[in-house]
Amino acid sequence: MNHLKEITKLKNRYFILRHGESKVNIAKIILSDPTNGVPDYGLTDKGKKQVRNSVSKNNILDGDTIIYSSDFKRAKETAEITKEILKTEEIHLTKLLHERFFGNFEKTTNKNYDVVWAHDAKDPNHQFENVESVNNVLDRTTKLILNLEKKYENKKILLVAHGDSLQILQTGFEMVCPSTHRGLTHLALAEIREIYI
Repeated sequence: MNHLKEITKLKNRYFILRHGESKVNIAKIILSDPTNGVPDYGLTDKGKKQVRNSVSKNNILDGDTIIYSSDFKRAKETAEITKEILKTEEIHLTKLLHERFFGNFEKTTNKNYDVVWAHDAKDPNHQFENVESVNNVLDRTTKLILNLEKKYENKKILLVAHGDSLQILQTGFEMVCPSTHRGLTHLALAEIREIYI
Protein backbone atom coordinates (compact mmCIF):
# COMPACT_ATOMS: atom_id res chain seq x y z
CA MET A 1 0.00 0.00 0.00
CA ASN A 2 1.22 3.47 -0.87
CA HIS A 3 0.48 5.58 2.21
CA LEU A 4 1.25 8.77 0.28
CA LYS A 5 -1.71 8.53 -2.11
CA GLU A 6 -3.85 10.87 -0.03
CA ILE A 7 -1.09 13.47 0.39
CA THR A 8 -0.96 16.25 -2.20
CA LYS A 9 1.64 18.42 -0.49
CA LEU A 10 4.34 17.36 1.94
CA LYS A 11 5.15 19.32 5.09
CA ASN A 12 8.83 18.38 4.87
CA ARG A 13 11.58 17.91 2.28
CA TYR A 14 12.84 14.35 1.88
CA PHE A 15 16.27 13.17 0.76
CA ILE A 16 17.50 9.62 0.30
CA LEU A 17 21.06 8.39 0.76
CA ARG A 18 22.17 4.94 -0.25
CA HIS A 19 24.95 3.52 1.91
CA GLY A 20 28.53 3.65 0.63
CA GLU A 21 30.45 0.66 -0.68
CA SER A 22 30.21 -2.14 1.86
CA LYS A 23 31.82 -5.52 2.47
CA VAL A 24 28.69 -7.01 0.88
CA ASN A 25 29.35 -5.17 -2.38
CA ILE A 26 32.95 -6.41 -2.42
CA ALA A 27 31.87 -9.99 -1.68
CA LYS A 28 29.25 -9.72 -4.46
CA ILE A 29 26.62 -11.44 -2.35
CA ILE A 30 23.08 -10.67 -1.27
CA LEU A 31 22.82 -9.86 2.43
CA SER A 32 19.33 -8.89 3.53
CA ASP A 33 18.64 -10.79 6.74
CA PRO A 34 18.92 -8.48 9.79
CA THR A 35 20.56 -11.36 11.68
CA ASN A 36 23.53 -10.98 9.31
CA GLY A 37 23.30 -7.34 8.24
CA VAL A 38 22.79 -5.52 11.54
CA PRO A 39 25.92 -6.77 13.38
CA ASP A 40 28.27 -7.20 10.42
CA TYR A 41 29.22 -6.26 6.86
CA GLY A 42 29.87 -2.55 7.35
CA LEU A 43 31.46 -0.05 5.00
CA THR A 44 34.83 -0.51 3.32
CA ASP A 45 37.42 2.30 3.55
CA LYS A 46 36.41 3.27 0.02
CA GLY A 47 32.76 3.33 1.10
CA LYS A 48 33.54 5.66 3.99
CA LYS A 49 35.33 8.02 1.60
CA GLN A 50 32.39 7.89 -0.82
CA VAL A 51 30.01 8.97 1.93
CA ARG A 52 32.32 11.75 3.14
CA ASN A 53 32.68 13.09 -0.39
CA SER A 54 28.96 12.89 -1.15
CA VAL A 55 27.84 14.58 2.06
CA SER A 56 30.58 17.22 1.97
CA LYS A 57 29.65 18.24 -1.59
CA ASN A 58 25.94 18.54 -0.75
CA ASN A 59 24.98 22.16 -0.16
CA ILE A 60 21.39 21.66 1.00
CA LEU A 61 21.62 19.40 4.06
CA ASP A 62 22.82 21.02 7.27
CA GLY A 63 22.94 20.66 11.05
CA ASP A 64 19.15 20.92 11.32
CA THR A 65 18.65 17.89 9.07
CA ILE A 66 16.81 15.00 10.71
CA ILE A 67 18.41 11.63 9.94
CA TYR A 68 16.51 8.33 9.87
CA SER A 69 18.46 5.20 9.01
CA SER A 70 18.23 1.47 8.55
CA ASP A 71 19.99 -0.28 11.44
CA PHE A 72 21.98 -2.52 9.08
CA LYS A 73 25.66 -1.87 9.79
CA ARG A 74 26.42 -0.50 6.32
CA ALA A 75 23.58 2.03 6.52
CA LYS A 76 24.19 2.92 10.17
CA GLU A 77 27.87 3.65 9.50
CA THR A 78 26.83 5.81 6.54
CA ALA A 79 24.43 7.71 8.81
CA GLU A 80 27.10 8.13 11.49
CA ILE A 81 29.55 9.69 9.02
CA THR A 82 26.77 11.94 7.74
CA LYS A 83 25.89 13.02 11.28
CA GLU A 84 29.53 13.84 11.98
CA ILE A 85 29.90 16.00 8.86
CA LEU A 86 26.55 17.79 9.16
CA LYS A 87 26.89 18.10 12.95
CA THR A 88 23.32 16.93 13.50
CA GLU A 89 22.05 15.97 16.94
CA GLU A 90 21.17 12.29 16.52
CA ILE A 91 20.33 9.38 14.25
CA HIS A 92 16.94 7.67 14.44
CA LEU A 93 17.26 3.97 13.59
CA THR A 94 14.22 2.28 12.12
CA LYS A 95 13.42 -1.20 10.81
CA LEU A 96 11.05 0.41 8.30
CA LEU A 97 14.16 1.27 6.25
CA HIS A 98 15.66 -2.24 6.39
CA GLU A 99 17.16 -3.79 3.31
CA ARG A 100 14.54 -5.56 1.25
CA PHE A 101 14.47 -9.20 2.39
CA PHE A 102 15.67 -11.51 -0.38
CA GLY A 103 14.59 -14.77 1.24
CA ASN A 104 16.29 -17.89 -0.04
CA PHE A 105 18.80 -15.80 -1.99
CA GLU A 106 20.51 -14.75 1.26
CA LYS A 107 24.30 -15.03 0.95
CA THR A 108 24.08 -16.13 -2.69
CA THR A 109 25.63 -14.31 -5.66
CA ASN A 110 24.32 -10.81 -6.30
CA LYS A 111 23.56 -11.94 -9.87
CA ASN A 112 20.34 -13.28 -8.35
CA TYR A 113 19.08 -9.70 -8.02
CA ASP A 114 18.33 -9.89 -11.75
CA VAL A 115 16.16 -12.97 -11.16
CA VAL A 116 14.14 -11.16 -8.50
CA TRP A 117 13.84 -7.96 -10.51
CA ALA A 118 12.49 -9.89 -13.50
CA HIS A 119 9.72 -11.21 -11.23
CA ASP A 120 9.18 -7.69 -9.82
CA ALA A 121 8.47 -6.33 -13.29
CA LYS A 122 5.64 -8.84 -13.73
CA ASP A 123 4.07 -8.85 -10.26
CA PRO A 124 4.47 -6.37 -7.36
CA ASN A 125 3.07 -8.99 -4.98
CA HIS A 126 5.38 -11.89 -5.88
CA GLN A 127 7.29 -13.63 -3.10
CA PHE A 128 9.39 -15.91 -5.30
CA GLU A 129 11.85 -17.86 -3.10
CA ASN A 130 10.47 -16.06 -0.03
CA VAL A 131 11.55 -12.64 -1.27
CA GLU A 132 9.79 -9.62 0.26
CA SER A 133 7.36 -8.24 -2.33
CA VAL A 134 7.82 -4.74 -3.69
CA ASN A 135 4.35 -3.87 -2.41
CA ASN A 136 5.43 -4.82 1.11
CA VAL A 137 8.55 -2.64 0.84
CA LEU A 138 6.38 0.21 -0.45
CA ASP A 139 3.98 -0.27 2.46
CA ARG A 140 6.61 -0.07 5.19
CA THR A 141 8.66 2.75 3.68
CA THR A 142 5.70 5.01 2.89
CA LYS A 143 4.29 4.24 6.35
CA LEU A 144 7.47 5.82 7.72
CA ILE A 145 6.92 8.95 5.61
CA LEU A 146 3.35 9.22 6.87
CA ASN A 147 4.63 8.98 10.47
CA LEU A 148 7.27 11.64 9.79
CA GLU A 149 4.67 13.95 8.24
CA LYS A 150 2.66 13.71 11.46
CA LYS A 151 5.72 14.35 13.62
CA TYR A 152 7.59 17.13 11.79
CA GLU A 153 6.97 20.27 9.79
CA ASN A 154 9.28 22.36 7.59
CA LYS A 155 12.21 19.99 8.14
CA LYS A 156 14.80 18.44 5.86
CA ILE A 157 14.69 14.69 6.49
CA LEU A 158 17.41 12.35 5.25
CA LEU A 159 16.63 8.65 4.88
CA VAL A 160 19.71 6.41 4.86
CA ALA A 161 19.11 2.92 3.55
CA HIS A 162 19.53 0.45 0.67
CA GLY A 163 19.10 0.50 -3.09
CA ASP A 164 15.88 -1.46 -3.52
CA SER A 165 14.19 -0.03 -0.42
CA LEU A 166 14.91 3.54 -1.47
CA GLN A 167 14.05 3.15 -5.15
CA ILE A 168 10.77 1.43 -4.25
CA LEU A 169 10.05 4.30 -1.85
CA GLN A 170 10.73 6.72 -4.69
CA THR A 171 8.03 5.03 -6.80
CA GLY A 172 5.65 5.86 -3.94
CA PHE A 173 6.54 9.53 -4.17
CA GLU A 174 6.17 9.49 -7.95
CA MET A 175 2.85 7.63 -7.74
CA VAL A 176 3.94 4.93 -10.18
CA CYS A 177 3.65 1.16 -9.82
CA PRO A 178 6.39 -0.14 -7.51
CA SER A 179 7.08 -2.88 -10.10
CA THR A 180 8.78 -0.16 -12.14
CA HIS A 181 11.43 0.61 -9.49
CA ARG A 182 14.25 -0.64 -11.71
CA GLY A 183 13.14 1.81 -14.38
CA LEU A 184 14.08 4.76 -12.18
CA THR A 185 17.51 6.31 -12.51
CA HIS A 186 19.86 3.97 -10.65
CA LEU A 187 20.71 5.18 -7.14
CA ALA A 188 24.48 4.91 -6.90
CA LEU A 189 26.41 4.02 -3.75
CA ALA A 190 26.55 7.04 -1.41
CA GLU A 191 24.31 9.07 -3.72
CA ILE A 192 22.05 11.71 -2.14
CA ARG A 193 18.80 12.42 -4.00
CA GLU A 194 15.84 14.61 -3.12
CA ILE A 195 12.48 12.93 -3.75
CA TYR A 196 9.21 14.76 -4.36
CA ILE A 197 5.50 14.18 -4.69
